[in-house]
Amino acid sequence: MSDPNAETPEAAKARRGRNYLLAGALLVFVVLVFVITIVKIKANGGIQ
Repeated sequence: MSDPNAETPEAAKARRGRNYLLAGALLVFVVLVFVITIVKIKANGGIQ
């Protein structure tokens, strides 16, 4: 008897693609926050 909840190869590939997209978006967000923080620190004269 087969598992009715088993994932098809196509569904697994689609899920992996979405996971990579989400990971990429998260990485871009973290880099953006880091760059903005560095720019703001430099604009205010740096760390005292």
